[in-house]
Amino acid sequence: MESPVTDVRIGLALTDSADVYSDHEGLRALVRDAATAAGLGTNDRGVPLADIIAPGASVLLKPNWVLEYNKSGATMDCMVTHPAFILAVLAEVIAARAGKVIIADAPIQNARFEMLAPPAWRAQAAKIAGSTPLEILDFRNTIATHNGSQLLTQDGLRDPSRFVEFNLGPDSVLEPVSGEDNKFRNTNYNPDDMAQVQRPGVHRFLLCKEPFEVDVILNLPKLKAHGKAGVTAALKNLVGMNGDKNYLPHHRVGGSALGGDCYEGLKPFKRLAESFLDTANRRINRPGYIIAAWSSEFANRIHGGDLEGKWWGNDTTWRMVLDLNRIILYGDVDGVMHQERQRRVFSITDAITAGEHNGPLAPEPVKLGAVTFGASSAHADAAHLALMRFIPENVSLVREAFAAMRYPLTSDTMAETRVWYQGVSYGLAEVARKFGRDFVAPDGWAGRVEQSLHMNEAV
Repeated sequence: MESPVTDVRIGLALTDSADVYSDHEGLRALVRDAATAAGLGTNDRGVPLADIIAPGASVLLKPNWVLEYNKSGATMDCMVTHPAFILAVLAEVIAARAGKVIIADAPIQNARFEMLAPPAWRAQAAKIAGSTPLEILDFRNTIATHNGSQLLTQDGLRDPSRFVEFNLGPDSVLEPVSGEDNKFRNTNYNPDDMAQVQRPGVHRFLLCKEPFEVDVILNLPKLKAHGKAGVTAALKNLVGMNGDKNYLPHHRVGGSALGGDCYEGLKPFKRLAESFLDTANRRINRPGYIIAAWSSEFANRIHGGDLEGKWWGNDTTWRMVLDLNRIILYGDVDGVMHQERQRRVFSITDAITAGEHNGPLAPEPVKLGAVTFGASSAHADAAHLALMRFIPENVSLVREAFAAMRYPLTSDTMAETRVWYQGVSYGLAEVARKFGRDFVAPDGWAGRVEQSLHMNEAV
């Protein structure tokens, strides 16, 4: 079904209600307003999603269900896609006469899925769906639990036939930073497994089949600052469609002085801590894990911080995210990449209570009151950076989403992005000025991305 919306047009709806999350009909109205502002509703403004959801179509809703608690101690309203927001979108999808709905995500490996999608909430979703088939799925193939200091994993949780593997080879945007020294890392995953799937000329990714089987994908991000990528919203949220995070590089081991991007410069005790962490991760579920993990923690305390690549110089996470977005747009259910887009991904972003500072796992709330709708994740995130008053040129994830590449994410430029609100079109600078807030950047990004700080310097 051809969508009437364009990549560059982002719809915006705003509310100043303090309790809109408790107002089901109010939330539905915001979703409709954002969709119509983006150009939907040409046939029926009361059911705008009917322009992209044909009667009987299968629809995948992809929320942000990263973790069931906020490590900052703040509200969950800024942590995950709000449960009431998901229900509001679900109601609009049912109104468009969808034939089947799947709600799914792959949280981090130690998240408790039953708390992210609890029985009472599932019952509400089932009531809204009525006679329409509804599935709520955990996309993870591996989960982890801690038994004291021991990390224990359970693998093979999904039927292997429900995954599809892609190999982008030299077309991966990870290729320019690949080397035979196997520097790619994902914290708490075995680096030897990573080396098998991410190396020069080989860039394999394992994704769940559902995104390639449904008729419509509705991405439902929570707008937050992100320690590794600067921002998490439309682009980053699609990482949750992966089937195995052993395939996903998040940083490169070592400091920038040694060709890594886990931290800036040269920090000898951090490098020692990384070596111990590699030993620990090679011994998950085996003797020796605890001693190696403790040694890593002790060595890392000398320099402080963590070993996850949470700073503006992380040159790996954004590449992995863009590769996954390209696969979802151009890949098919058999693992073949095509020259033409196979589908579009529509994003309806929950930025009513957004997250600033140390997201994604420890955000603090910002009452932004916004809902956005976009048919391009790249342009949607350009609008999101404007709402956060972050400098897009300093956020690689969004800047590079507009770069020329095989399997491009958009054929337009960032400057062509237009945000529509109540019938008026705004450029990104106008959006920042008129609708944005000054978000606090993650610690590793402080002073790098905030528009207000750079404007003050210019004065």
